[in-house]
Amino acid sequence: MTLHFIKRLTLCIACLFITVGAFAQLSLPKGYYWKQLPNGLQVVVIENAKVPLATVEIAVKNGSFTEDSVYNGLSHLFEHMFFKANKDYPTQERLLKRTQELGAIWNGTTGNERVNYYFTFDKDSLTAGLKFLNAAIRFPIYREEDMKKERVVVDGEFQRAESSPGFQLNIEVDKRLWGDLFTRKNPIGIHNIINTASPEKMMIIKDKYYFPNNSLLTICGDVKHEEAFKTAENIFGDWASSGFDPIVKYPIPAFKPLTKKDYFVKESTIARTPFMQFAWQGPSYLTDSASTVSADVFSTIIGLNSSKFQQALVDKGLATYAGLSYQTSKYIGPTTIFVVPNPNKLKECYDEIIKQIKPVEQP
Repeated sequence: MTLHFIKRLTLCIACLFITVGAFAQLSLPKGYYWKQLPNGLQVVVIENAKVPLATVEIAVKNGSFTEDSVYNGLSHLFEHMFFKANKDYPTQERLLKRTQELGAIWNGTTGNERVNYYFTFDKDSLTAGLKFLNAAIRFPIYREEDMKKERVVVDGEFQRAESSPGFQLNIEVDKRLWGDLFTRKNPIGIHNIINTASPEKMMIIKDKYYFPNNSLLTICGDVKHEEAFKTAENIFGDWASSGFDPIVKYPIPAFKPLTKKDYFVKESTIARTPFMQFAWQGPSYLTDSASTVSADVFSTIIGLNSSKFQQALVDKGLATYAGLSYQTSKYIGPTTIFVVPNPNKLKECYDEIIKQIKPVEQP
């Protein structure tokens, strides 16, 4: 493995992104069941009767990896608009009233390579909850008044994130790591794109990616899989397939490998703790799925208190925190070593990190 490092000093807040992977094989754990509907919708049912609740979640292959500079951040805005008006509940007030009637809690997230939306409610509300989810995913209404309010909310999230020196640094690193395709790894988006988003752009996103053959429905909780599959097919079965693979029709451009090392120091007047980071492009599930597993295992080993990496840096007082992270991705997973060094031992800490990295370059 060739390592291309980016060094950085500042305070950092680490972010965790959840990824959704395809089923390599239909060998599932006990209590897990899988079925694909005729329209291409994959359905997973997880039976867990510990509490009398059910959760329904739909994940779609969308996210920042589909976004160029014209659309960057709109998958995230789409997530927020998911919980607004739709055909069955034409105002957000009526939609929220329905969530109260169901006793539901709900949320959504947007990552690099997937978006997901979920509702949790009493197990007896499974059919009603699936109908509720169906209306939101298939029949949204993008009212201008709702978008005007939600643009402010989404951009406000962005501005709060920017108040962190760690976030600012992460943006600078990603720009160097991904080059011209930076937006494809930037779920938060671009201020101007968020603030000028229109209902028309929301419909363009929906008409590109929101199809059953590009989605995964998960039903989990105190449910029976036979009944859950039947109910899902009754409700989602008439959702028309796109007739094409959206990721093939709208291909993701290839990320260019780094050709040189890049070193920089970012100063921040609000940072009170130094931070060092080494980042590089890691393995891709698309081209080397075996290495993505190795990277996951390796990053876990590095994080153990018993690892030589931890002993050399944290146990000896050179750092208060040291870790390696890898984000499993279909299109190049970012790999990062991040360390919060002892401010009085910056050089010693840096030298030890380099020493620890050297063996990684060997087979």
